[in-house]
Amino acid sequence: MATASLASARVSKSILAPYVMAFLATVAGLFIRAALNPFLGEYLPYLTLFPALAFCAWYCGVGPSILSVTLSLFGVRYWVVPIAEPTNSLVRPIGMLVFLLASGVVVYMGEARRREIERLRTEQCSLEERVQERTAALDSANRDLRTLSARLLQLQDEERRRFARELHDSVGQSLAGLTLNLSAVRTDIERLAKTANALSESEAIVQEMSKEVRTISYLLHPPMLDEAGLASALRWYVEGFTQRSKIQVEAEFPDDFGRLPQELETAVFRVVQECLTNIHRHSGSPTAKVSIARFNGLVRVEVSDRGKGIAPEKRHEMEASGTLGVGLRGMRERILQLGGNIKIDSNSPGTVVRVQVPVAHDAETAAA
Repeated sequence: MATASLASARVSKSILAPYVMAFLATVAGLFIRAALNPFLGEYLPYLTLFPALAFCAWYCGVGPSILSVTLSLFGVRYWVVPIAEPTNSLVRPIGMLVFLLASGVVVYMGEARRREIERLRTEQCSLEERVQERTAALDSANRDLRTLSARLLQLQDEERRRFARELHDSVGQSLAGLTLNLSAVRTDIERLAKTANALSESEAIVQEMSKEVRTISYLLHPPMLDEAGLASALRWYVEGFTQRSKIQVEAEFPDDFGRLPQELETAVFRVVQECLTNIHRHSGSPTAKVSIARFNGLVRVEVSDRGKGIAPEKRHEMEASGTLGVGLRGMRERILQLGGNIKIDSNSPGTVVRVQVPVAHDAETAAA
């Protein structure tokens, strides 16, 4: 049915083609009937013309069908069965009348079918246009949502940067001054052993607090990321992470890594930070590896561990529902907004997170 509709549509696109096809089909029917004259004689003169007429009515239209009927009548009368009948014979007129009536029925049925197909084709085109409009609207909504997510992540990074600066500049300086004052007091009253011990403990506590505040400030947004670049900031973070978590982390960075755009450096740093945090919390791995490479306009990041991996039921749930944790969702949104991709492979021994992000040439020049 679909093939017939397609053929009818192609034929109807040309004005001359339907008439040419009707002419050829009718002539072919006449030739076949003439070839059957030794067997049929004058009987059934329109036998092979009905298929040609049905073809014209089915595919060519009313005009070509009328042409086929006319050619059939003249062909039968003057070529296929040219033998003259007695004047009082009604066989030939009745045969012509029957042929005309049957031709009318066939043409009517063929035209009704053609109109129905045209109506269905029009409805199909309208439906496809509506589907395209809905698809375009959905794509636009997805782009707006992605832009909003990227803006939220950018605002979050800016707020972290401001909060880290405030902690370092205000609270850190106040704690440093308090440490100096307590140290001076301890010096003045060293002769009082108990008081000196208490002051020493207080001084140690304040120093620990100052160290913790500085660490939190750097973890929120390390100043080294803005001042020295991604490679230096990640080396500092990996060293601190190894000391805090007791997980041996192997870091591979090229010596000539260079600088990247600020947004891209922040995104890569957050991805590595989130991956190492997940390794510490969930994997149980004693080791981890972080490698970063840059070539052919791409930055490739790979973070792997030798832990227990993601449980099969959890992985099946993630694949079936498409839901991710907050950290993984944030990582994916950051990378997708920058035009990159992220892939997570998890087997029985370990998990590997691979990230690939393009670096625009003009962005590299601006960062340099």
